[in-house]
Amino acid sequence: MGLTYIEGIASGPAGSRPVRFLVDSGARYSLLPTEIWTALGLTPHRRVTFVLADGTQIERDVSECHIALPQGHGHSPVILGEGGDEALLGVVTLEILGLVLHPFNRTLQPARLLLA
Repeated sequence: MGLTYIEGIASGPAGSRPVRFLVDSGARYSLLPTEIWTALGLTPHRRVTFVLADGTQIERDVSECHIALPQGHGHSPVILGEGGDEALLGVVTLEILGLVLHPFNRTLQPARLLLA
């Protein structure tokens, strides 16, 4: 299993910043490190409890911002990271952008979108 990173731009009320996201198909929401979301002027909209892989529960603030990748752009919820957190690109953002992570070659590809 390899790691996949992608360069993107996150935008908020105070401007835009480049972000190097780790594509994490096991994460529901995307996450922005403290230095990024504060520079964008994001503020918490709600507090959510998340469960880590080891079963530990943590609470984090969630906001929204615009995320642009080479494959597309859109508005997405983001976790407001705390000290030591790495930028993550989660499945909600991927779905909003109509993308999936190909499990074998670890690239982002257009999703097959169903209208049912």
